[in-house]
Amino acid sequence: MDQHSATTATGTRYRVLRQASFDPKLPTYYLLSGTIVFVVFIVTIPLAVVYYLVGRAIIDKYIERLGCTLTERTLEIRKGLFNRVESTVPLDKITDLQMVQGPIMRHFGLHGFKVETAGQSSGPAGHLVSMVGIIDAPGFRQAVLDQRDALADGRGSVPQAQPERLHASEDAAAVLVQIRDTLKRIEGKIGQHRVDL
Repeated sequence: MDQHSATTATGTRYRVLRQASFDPKLPTYYLLSGTIVFVVFIVTIPLAVVYYLVGRAIIDKYIERLGCTLTERTLEIRKGLFNRVESTVPLDKITDLQMVQGPIMRHFGLHGFKVETAGQSSGPAGHLVSMVGIIDAPGFRQAVLDQRDALADGRGSVPQAQPERLHASEDAAAVLVQIRDTLKRIEGKIGQHRVDL
């Protein structure tokens, strides 16, 4: 994948409109959040110490694998350390990008958003994917919603043609020409047969 286009699971290439960058404070946020969870449950305080000491390396690897890309027609999200998840959400299916900011996020100046799509269940766990720590998350959110609206209004751009798809189109066109020619021959024979009768 180059800087200007992304390939979806179906092999269609779309121009990249915006690539998310992540805030340098994100590792500290994850480290502090996890430590607080361990400390809240008094029994797990020894785990909090271990987590605080080795957690940074794991968190850095996790953040290294994070990605969020806005293309002409999709929002592509990559995340996960052990279980990697890659989601391609068509923009026309997105109903909203809900902004979230808990107290620890507010302390670090971070924002998160949850992608809500048409037909998903509602409720607290009713989002498809969520992201935390994108630099200028409100601006990224607005760019996604603006592109979604542009597609709905017919102003969105079309995918870049791929060479393989062009060859397939040319092959299909050649087959259609052969079918047309065959139908003309059949019509001609039927017309001759009627004249003979």
